[in-house]
Amino acid sequence: MVLERAGLHFIREPSDIDESIIKRQFQDRQKTAQAAAQALAEAKALAVSPHHPKAFIIGADQMLVCNGLWFDKPKDFAEARAHLKLLRGQTHELISAICVAQDENILWRHVESTRLTMLSFSDEFLENYLRQSGPEVLESVGVYRLESLGPQLFENIDGNYYSILGLPLLPLLAFLRRARVINI
Repeated sequence: MVLERAGLHFIREPSDIDESIIKRQFQDRQKTAQAAAQALAEAKALAVSPHHPKAFIIGADQMLVCNGLWFDKPKDFAEARAHLKLLRGQTHELISAICVAQDENILWRHVESTRLTMLSFSDEFLENYLRQSGPEVLESVGVYRLESLGPQLFENIDGNYYSILGLPLLPLLAFLRRARVINI
C-alpha cells in the first residue's frame, strides 16, 4: 500500500523463509535486533531474487524490542492482549530494515529505529481497542496500525512514520532515484 501510494508499480511475492530460525540464531549469538532485522530483510529479498532475473527485489522486516525482549507478531488475540499489556506505559523500539537485491546480490540496505511510548491505558481501553481494531492488528508486530486506531495507544512517537508502517520509504525512494529506477 505504501509503495502504491508513492506511485511505484510492483509485484508482491512472499519469500516463505522461516523467520524464527534467523531470529533464534541472532539471539543465540547475542546479536542486536537491528542486525536480525537486516538479516531477515536480506533473506527475504535473496529468496525471491532468483525468480525474477534483473529485477530489483525489495526485502523488508521489522523487529520490536521492549525492555530487552524481542516481540513477534501475535498468533491470536490472547497473545495480542498479552503483548499490549507488556508494552503499555513503556517506551519500545521498532526497528525497520529494508534492502534491495538484484540477481541474488544485495545492492542497498538501510535500517532505522523509531521510539514509541505507549499510554498507561486501562484493561477496559485495551479490550475496546482490540474489539474495534479487528484481526488486522494481528498482522503487526506491535499490535497497532497507525493508519487505523493505533495512534490511540500512544503518548509519544519519535521517528519516521513510514518506518512504523514497515517500510522506510524516503531512503528507498532516494536509492531508486540514484539507481534510475524512478525519475521525477
